[in-house]
Amino acid sequence: MSTVKRKALGRGLAALIPGVGAPATSLAGVGTDGARAGGGGLELVAIEEVHPSRDQPRKMFDDARIDELAASIRAQGVIQPLVVRKREGGGYELIAGERRWRAAQRAGLHAVPAVIRDVAPTRAFEMAMVENLQREDLNPIEEAAGYQRLISELGYTQESLAARVGKDRTTITNALRLLRLPDEVRDMVVAGRVSMGHARALLGLESNDTMVRLARRVAAREMSVRQVEGLVRREREGHGNGAGSPAARPSASARDLAERLSRGLGARVKVVEAGASEGHLEIHYHTLDELDALIGRLLPS
Repeated sequence: MSTVKRKALGRGLAALIPGVGAPATSLAGVGTDGARAGGGGLELVAIEEVHPSRDQPRKMFDDARIDELAASIRAQGVIQPLVVRKREGGGYELIAGERRWRAAQRAGLHAVPAVIRDVAPTRAFEMAMVENLQREDLNPIEEAAGYQRLISELGYTQESLAARVGKDRTTITNALRLLRLPDEVRDMVVAGRVSMGHARALLGLESNDTMVRLARRVAAREMSVRQVEGLVRREREGHGNGAGSPAARPSASARDLAERLSRGLGARVKVVEAGASEGHLEIHYHTLDELDALIGRLLPS
């Protein structure tokens, strides 16, 4: 009987699932015959008793990659266990490892190694979210929706959520902004026809209809992010100032200052020049959490 070493989990997931990092470092004979696993807090459960969670942050799975993982499982077994919770009505609900579970089914396994955790649904969602983030398994829209749900249901601020999932706060802020996109543009991001950089540039537009129209053009012409930024800028300037005349193009120094302020504050900043030595700043925010973070940066205690 062979021994297959279990890969260590990422530090963030191990922190969210107490005890997972500590069990025995190997699974004895977990292969296509469903042989019993060793102890160390692991159990071997029938694969038909494991059910995917409706709250899984990840909605899309690459069939080709699952086939590759299934081939690996046929050869070596399931190296890293699933993480599950007991399910009302019997069986288990997946917390982490749905891709491994799907691949194990394709590989013909009758049982899979699992760590069973006693956690509430919201806690289970947080664990699933962190695992997917560590593996970079989420598309930008799934990631943004997951962040928003953690904020709404668990009461995180953007600052505390960033610390929890090991990301910069600006990463959280920029991801959440994607939820302002119209549905059609979100679908383009999910499909990979519009990148996150393109989408962030399109958010500079006020009208959803205009975002959709320009996103279609971006996807059809395979434009670069810089080209999209120029397109958005021209679109905004073309709408004028209400009197029918186009808005004045900001000077190079104003654009540079706006860019540096935007990076420093983690929010979109516009420098509006009213003369050679006059003007004002516009700092944009989209949620109260973003406003709180801005106040903290501008008025440190």
